[in-house]
Amino acid sequence: MTRLEPPADAMDEVTCSSRDGGQVEVMSAREVPLGGPRAMTVRRTLPQRSRTLVGAWCFVDHYGPDQVAESGGMKVAPHPHTGLQTVSWLFTGEIEHRDSAGHHAMVRPGELNLMTAGRGISHSEVSTARTTTLHGAQLWVALPAAHRATDPGFTHYVPDPVGGPGWEARVFLGSLLGSTSPVTTFSPLVGAELLLEAGTSLDLDVDPAHEHAVLVDAGAPVVAGAPTTRGDLAYLPTGAAGVRVEAGEEPVRALLLGGEPLGEAIVMFWNFIGADHDEVAAYREEWQAQITRDGEVVADSQDVADGRFGTVVGDHHRPIPAPALPTVRLKERR
Repeated sequence: MTRLEPPADAMDEVTCSSRDGGQVEVMSAREVPLGGPRAMTVRRTLPQRSRTLVGAWCFVDHYGPDQVAESGGMKVAPHPHTGLQTVSWLFTGEIEHRDSAGHHAMVRPGELNLMTAGRGISHSEVSTARTTTLHGAQLWVALPAAHRATDPGFTHYVPDPVGGPGWEARVFLGSLLGSTSPVTTFSPLVGAELLLEAGTSLDLDVDPAHEHAVLVDAGAPVVAGAPTTRGDLAYLPTGAAGVRVEAGEEPVRALLLGGEPLGEAIVMFWNFIGADHDEVAAYREEWQAQITRDGEVVADSQDVADGRFGTVVGDHHRPIPAPALPTVRLKERR
């Protein structure tokens, strides 16, 4: 998924005290159209002006249930990434993934698809013809500086569900609830889907050295004492050894995201993460050079020139050009 909007302004935010004495920030989403003639819309909670990172998680988009017949579904043509990993997680539907490292995969509900951009990759994401409803989350993880130039890659993993009375979970990154994902990350992370029946509570033992956030997909759970509603992102700072999620009269579906604070600054523009303004500007220039012929963007992505971002194997959409850089230098984010 590509980030097709200007830098975020502050969003609505409510701050509550957790049972551990820390502050829970409940952040509401803003709606962002992905583009196209019928403009599928996503709900974005990260980044924003007041918070860029949760651990190394740097981008949270939440979409659907989206009726593909009405919206046109997801049609994201080839676009570049650097310095991050993308995490695709679906609740309903199917998305076809292609990338310039030669990977071709289907993103399906309950299955992790993780793409490592590293020094540079390009990819496309298109909902399949048999998808009638599309519903899920697209997440990004910032790579630490020491690993930002790593080789591009792709991992597919299907976590087994774990559960107890009234709840079920799928741990797709890190360790939680006695389940551990084998997927490699470049900083300590946790990612899991949580399902709670109405009236159920779930106590999560988490690493107090990590930050955490709960993205609410369905229901109106109380997260660490803070009331939330669908689309909210409830953030908990370091120091909490436990997170309680309580379902009310409705069943709850949520994603728990967490990780060790990144501890370093990043510069983030469009789909690029780099060390500073000049590095990100150079990535943008390289992408534009690869996709442009005689001053025009090529009509078929197979005509993209050789370079850092490669060619998305098997995709024939017109690649997405990068937006113009702002007139001021990009700021570091922490």
